[in-house]
Amino acid sequence: MKVKVLVRNPDDYLRETKKDIHKVPRNYDPALHPLETPREYTRALNAVKLERVFALPFIGSLDGHRDGVTCLGKHPDHLSWLYSGACDGELKLWDVAKRKIMHTVQAHDGFVRAMTFSQETASLYTVGDDKLIKQWKTEQEDGSDLKAPVNTVLTSGMLTGISHHRSKPVMATCGEACSLWEHSRAQPIKTFQWGVDSLRGIRFNQVEENILAACGSDRSIILYDMRESTPVRKVVLKMRSNSLCWNPMEAFIFTVANEDFNLYTFDMRRLRLPINVHKDHTSAVIDVDYSPTGKEFVTGSYDKTIRIYNARQSYSRDIYHTKRMQRLTCTAWSLDDRFVYCGSDEMNIRIWKARASEKLGVVKPREKMAVQVNAKLIEKFAHHPAIKRIKRHRHVPKHVYNATSEMQQSQNAARRKEFNVRTHSKRPLPVVSEKEKVIVSEHQ
Repeated sequence: MKVKVLVRNPDDYLRETKKDIHKVPRNYDPALHPLETPREYTRALNAVKLERVFALPFIGSLDGHRDGVTCLGKHPDHLSWLYSGACDGELKLWDVAKRKIMHTVQAHDGFVRAMTFSQETASLYTVGDDKLIKQWKTEQEDGSDLKAPVNTVLTSGMLTGISHHRSKPVMATCGEACSLWEHSRAQPIKTFQWGVDSLRGIRFNQVEENILAACGSDRSIILYDMRESTPVRKVVLKMRSNSLCWNPMEAFIFTVANEDFNLYTFDMRRLRLPINVHKDHTSAVIDVDYSPTGKEFVTGSYDKTIRIYNARQSYSRDIYHTKRMQRLTCTAWSLDDRFVYCGSDEMNIRIWKARASEKLGVVKPREKMAVQVNAKLIEKFAHHPAIKRIKRHRHVPKHVYNATSEMQQSQNAARRKEFNVRTHSKRPLPVVSEKEKVIVSEHQ
């Protein structure tokens, strides 16, 4: 038995307020709308222009350090809490929402090199130039003092990085070697070495929890498995990598920030070639951090700019800069996917919107729907020349503009030379892709 029922949704014909316009039913039959594409193109053009008009990414700065900022740490349970370490050994906890300092600690003698959180013990671990690993409580319990370390471990060498396992009471440090530590022990439970005098930028994989990676001073990227007794794999690039970050959504993907102005995204199952080369920076890339969605990442460079990349694209979708911002030392993407933080050597921490034209505050349903429709229209007509030109246009500092032009000229000259050599040689050399040129060797 078939029953036909008339359904009327009040949202289709009732107004939200008395001053709102009356909703008119529309027939979506394409035969009745012969000029739909030109109208949509005009709307897309207006939408992309408005997107650039409302692009105001800078929110504010956190001013209070007396020396350059070296590292940032995001609290896993409090979205508005941000830790920062400086060159003079100071550790500060900020309330980003109120833009004020919650407390300050003289954590180390010398640089605070890195920090990491342990969700199991609700603690923050820091390492510095004084060869110490210090544990700090992040929340006050039973009258505990947040300004005094809970535990201090003296190590045999200077440490440059630290990372904590996602679920086990294990942390990894890097310096002269990669060492694994347990909370209850003052000596490392395991040490990995593979022909390199120093390591930096160590990170645990957040999905494959037993895997970790570090950047070596011999231009290598080394993968470790904490269940094994020796390192697993190693790939050597043409220049040194400064930092590394795992994709939080794709277990095998990680991105490294390199001295050759580029970033390289690798699949750890196949290190012979990077799966993507991310360009646009005009100086060494210092730090990289993924968004919680794993679709984008933010980078900081010595060219005094921040760039935001789509993880699957080679060129940045946005560039942030200010007149007073100097060389970037660290970057972080907030855990609610809305903000980006950066620290630089002129003692400031800056807060930016992850999407430059996004409205902050309450967004009504109709407004939210209009934003989504405009975004889809821009995506639909993204390859039309006028829309593409407006969407990609950015004003950049003079030194970045000049450096970009110089790099393009040198790259064009190199390509021209390679083409001429191949054309006029009796036995032309094989064509080598950009991805292959950066890899020197791979070891297992």
